[in-house]
Amino acid sequence: MDLSEFFGVLRAQWRIIAGCVILAVLSAVTVTALTTPVYTAQARVYLSTSGQEGGGQDAGTFVLTEDDLDTYVSILDTPAVLNPIREELDLPKGHPVNVTAEVTGATSILRITAQAPDPQEAAAVANETGPQLGKVAGEFSTLLAASGQKVVSTPIAPATPPSRPTSPDPVRNMGLALLVGLALGLGLALLRHALDTKVRTEADIKAWSDNPMLGGLPMVKTSSGQDLLSVETEPHSRYAEAIRRLRTNLMFVDVTTGKHSFVVTSAMPGEGKTTTAANLGLALADSGTRTLLVDADLRNPSVAKTMGLEGGVGLTTILLGETDPQDVIQRWGSTDLYVLPAGQIPPNPSELLGSKPMELLMARLLDDYDFVLIDSPPVVPVIDAVIVERLTGGLLMVVGVDRTKKKDLANALKQLHTVGANVSGFARNFVSSKQGSEYRYGYHRYEEAAAKGTRRARKKATARG
Repeated sequence: MDLSEFFGVLRAQWRIIAGCVILAVLSAVTVTALTTPVYTAQARVYLSTSGQEGGGQDAGTFVLTEDDLDTYVSILDTPAVLNPIREELDLPKGHPVNVTAEVTGATSILRITAQAPDPQEAAAVANETGPQLGKVAGEFSTLLAASGQKVVSTPIAPATPPSRPTSPDPVRNMGLALLVGLALGLGLALLRHALDTKVRTEADIKAWSDNPMLGGLPMVKTSSGQDLLSVETEPHSRYAEAIRRLRTNLMFVDVTTGKHSFVVTSAMPGEGKTTTAANLGLALADSGTRTLLVDADLRNPSVAKTMGLEGGVGLTTILLGETDPQDVIQRWGSTDLYVLPAGQIPPNPSELLGSKPMELLMARLLDDYDFVLIDSPPVVPVIDAVIVERLTGGLLMVVGVDRTKKKDLANALKQLHTVGANVSGFARNFVSSKQGSEYRYGYHRYEEAAAKGTRRARKKATARG
């Protein structure tokens, strides 16, 4: 995965990433709010020995060793120290007291740390630990008891009540939540991308083919078959502008082939190949090109239905030798677009399309028309598109965004590559408005022109009135 594909995944899966981040932050806020605050107070004391009263100058001095200090640190969490602290501070019996200590370097200085849910209690425990430790220290040192001396705790830096808790830390929790949420979101986004079976972007197509992207057609909501011909009914729409771009790019490809004919197909049914072929034929006719649209989908013909024409006779009728092409080819209004319907559905479509009469018919049609478009069946279910492609200059593959499965597209391209079929390029269909931003300029330009024409017509009507 290159950098551009990675950013493409981020754009496509941003909702998942944002959702994970928001969920993680909300969880951190909840945990922080429900967690009992813990305050930490520290005190430093100096431990030394002192002779008993009346011991005089000859009592001697006992020096605390490093082992003694380690012993005192280890008994801090025992009842011998904790119970006196509770009694001195009037804490309930069994009240939790959390106190630790560590020796500062090679000195007799202890750094005492106390934690409690109340700042005053934390400071009081830290300050009381030193004196209580000194009172019981002799019980844990035989030499100290034998010398008649006791341990004295001298405060160096008494503890003060902390102003803010050490736990929970809202800033740290929010930072960790952001990192965890972002990592989780990215992981889920990449996992979903890896497991996604549908074609979503150009990158999904380029993963299987280096052929060019000739166009991206936006999704059009329609209520009837006639509305599918947007180039005719809405010539200033985004879809019509996208079809004209596809026409222009296809004409550039035609320069390299010189056969002036293309098969329009798809990997599977339902990807919009027939609608694309019909609108592309209208766009070619609008440019002054005498265009013929042939319905070679002899298994599920739909060109006649899409264009509102009679489809009872057509291609199959000609191939059976029952009529002449000019008798069944229908002109679309007063345009330069002509339509050859499929005719009756035969029991042997592949044999008819691969027959000698079909080859002779194509040669005649290419002589009679400037450009020929052939709507063929999908590639994966049947081989018809491959048969027809041999008679034309190339193949335009229509890919339904969010509909075509990657495995179906891969299988279709593999079949075409196996027989040496020429895939001239791809037309992405059902492109969302977010992915089709490259057409907005043309759309607004044509929309503005249409609006100006409407305003002029209203002014003329008003002047006449």
